[in-house]
Amino acid sequence: MKILAELKYSPKHTWVRVEGEYAYVGVTDFAQEQLGEVLFVEMPEVEDELTKDESFGVIESSKVASDLIAPVSGEVVEINEDKLEDEPEYVNEDPYDAWICKVKMSDASELDTLLSGEDYQKGLE
Repeated sequence: MKILAELKYSPKHTWVRVEGEYAYVGVTDFAQEQLGEVLFVEMPEVEDELTKDESFGVIESSKVASDLIAPVSGEVVEINEDKLEDEPEYVNEDPYDAWICKVKMSDASELDTLLSGEDYQKGLE
C-alpha cells in the first residue's frame, strides 16, 4: 500500500494535495484496495459547495457503493471528468493521480485537522 508523505489524509480515506488556495481530492490507496474494482465514480458538479466531513459523491465498486466524504470545505472548480468518467478503474491503477475534484478551499485552517501520511499509516495499523 502506498502513502505519499506530501499529502494530507482524512480518517475517511480521502487525500488532499494542496496547491496554493486549491486542494485536489481523491481516495487513498487503502480505500481503493478495500473497494475492489472501481466501476463508477459519482463526482460533484463544478460550482458545488463541499462541506468538510459531509458526502460529496459516491464511488461504486464490484463489492460496495461508498460515500465520498469531503476532507475540506470549498467550491468545486474542476472535476476529473476526462479521466474518471470513461475510466473509473483508473482509481485502482493510480489513486494518487486519479483525483476526483479540485476545490477552492474556503477555510485553509481545516487542513490542520487532517493527518500526515505517517499518522494516517498508524491509524490503519
